Amino acid sequence: MLQKERLKLPLLFVVTIAILCLVTALPAWSDTEKAKEHYNAGIEANKAGDNEGAIAAYKSAITEDDSFVDAYINLGAIYFGQKDYQNALDNFKAATEKDPANADALANLGRVEYKLKKYVEAEAAFSAAIAISGTNAGLYKDLGKVYFAKKNYPKLIETINKCHTNGGGDYLTHYMLGKAYNKSEQPNKAIASLKKSIELKSSYYNAHFNLGQIYQAQEKFNSAAKAFKAALKANPKKYKASYNYAIAVESANPDNLASAIKVWESFAALAKKYPRAKGDLATAEGHLKELHERKKHEDLQ
Repeated sequence: MLQKERLKLPLLFVVTIAILCLVTALPAWSDTEKAKEHYNAGIEANKAGDNEGAIAAYKSAITEDDSFVDAYINLGAIYFGQKDYQNALDNFKAATEKDPANADALANLGRVEYKLKKYVEAEAAFSAAIAISGTNAGLYKDLGKVYFAKKNYPKLIETINKCHTNGGGDYLTHYMLGKAYNKSEQPNKAIASLKKSIELKSSYYNAHFNLGQIYQAQEKFNSAAKAFKAALKANPKKYKASYNYAIAVESANPDNLASAIKVWESFAALAKKYPRAKGDLATAEGHLKELHERKKHEDLQ
C-alpha cells in the first residue's frame, strides 16, 4: 500500500534494448498520487515481463497527469523494444515537448528517429542532448552513427573522436572512424582505426574487408590478401571478399598460375550461389579460361 506522505519507488529497471535509458525516478512535480500509483504499477509490470500491463499502467498515469514525462519515456522504451517505432516516436516526442531540457527524452527521441531514417531530426535531437550532458560518450556514438548514415565524414571524425576522448568507443566506433578517415584520404589513420576495430572484435567482417580495400588500393597485395582472407573467415558467404581475395592473391604473385586458378575457382564456386554475383562470376569465368590457357601453354614448354 503506498503511503501518501512518503512514496517508496522501486529500483531502476532495465529494458532489453540496452541503449534506452528508462527513467524510474518519480518526478517531484507529478500532479496526483493516482498517477504515481499507476506509474509504479507500470514499473512492477515491466520488471515482471508484462509489457502489456506496463503499457496500460503508464497510459493510465498519463491520463491522470499528462505532464508525467517519465511515464512517456518508459512507455516509449517499451514500444521501441517491440519495434513499434511510430508509437515510440510519439511518446518520446511528447516527453521532449513536456520537458525540452530532458536529455534522456531527447536521446531516446534521436534513437527512434535514427531507426526511422529521419537523420536530420535525429541529428538535432542528439545535438540537443549533448548540449545538456556533453560528456556522455554514448551520445557522441549515437550522433556519429547519424553522420555515418549521412556520409558526413568530417563531422563523423570530429564526433567519434569526442566519443573516444570522453572514455567511450567500441569496435563499431573505430570501424566508422576508419571508414571516415579513408574517405577523407587519410589511409594511415584509417588503417590504425580499422585494426583497433578488429582488435576489439576479430569477427567483424566490415573492418577486415575495408582494411583489405585500403591495402589493395596501395598495391600492398599480400596484406590485402590477408585481410580479405580474414573477412572470409568472419563471413564465408561474402562473395565480394572472395572476389577481392582472388585479385590480391594473383596480384601478389602473378606468375603462380596454379595459385591464381585455385582462388578464382573458389570464388566461382561461391558466386554461383548468389544471383547478385552474376556479373562478377562472368568476369571470373572469362579470366579463368585465360589462366587455364596460359597454364596449358606453360606446361608444354
